[in-house]
Amino acid sequence: MLVPVPPNMLERLEGFDPATAVQPKDAATIAVVRDGEDGLEAFLMRRHSAMAFAAGMYVFPGGGVQDDDGEPMEWVGPSPEDWAVRFSCEPDRARRLVVAAVRETFEETGVLLAGPDEHSVVGDTTDLAGARDDLEAKKMSFARFLADEGLVLRADLLGGWAHWITPALEPRRYDTRFFVAALPQGQRIGTVSTEADKSLWAPLSSVLALVDQGRAAMMPPTAVTCRELAPLSAGEVLAAAAARTIGAIEPRFVQQDGRWFLDVDREEQL
Repeated sequence: MLVPVPPNMLERLEGFDPATAVQPKDAATIAVVRDGEDGLEAFLMRRHSAMAFAAGMYVFPGGGVQDDDGEPMEWVGPSPEDWAVRFSCEPDRARRLVVAAVRETFEETGVLLAGPDEHSVVGDTTDLAGARDDLEAKKMSFARFLADEGLVLRADLLGGWAHWITPALEPRRYDTRFFVAALPQGQRIGTVSTEADKSLWAPLSSVLALVDQGRAAMMPPTAVTCRELAPLSAGEVLAAAAARTIGAIEPRFVQQDGRWFLDVDREEQL
């Protein structure tokens, strides 16, 4: 699939020297979904126009991996070794990616993929607002938060979906694993991170139409993920994730009829 190169990226493409490319940082994001009247909905946030990366873009909750994401913690579901196989990386890195995905989503939205044990998940997380603030301010690790609350990370509620790498010409680059998860029963979105100036539950069919019309902006990885998820129900996303082959995708620049495009074809890069 070819998508037009955004104007700001097009400016950097002209005269770009590959030798100046920065090393991408590990990051993780979760497409949190639920069933709606018009099909599958995902929770999206529009990044504030002042943000250094992806300003004005609709994104899923997520962010960068932190050093303390590797701390030991109570964990149920697929092990770090299992995730390492899924994402073709070493177990310690896989652990950090899973923890970062869950932590960042909790920090930014209040959705928490954790529970008292392997058979339950927390309900309303409103009372944990203070902990969210402390996590965002890096006053404590996610492992400490779980231990203090008597919770275990529910890795079984996550599905691995994709692996995208920011193009080399971008001044900020991320090596991002995309996860999917259904909104846990009893939970709702809390106060959203100040990194976003707008947030909503978006029917994927509707938001993709706005993107196609140029009335909403998404980076290619987000848009591709939305298109892949749109035909599914919330109850189907984990099984669909398990059936996927995951390989690193770095969008490539191609020129057709004098115009530059990004090639985001997943199958060709696996």
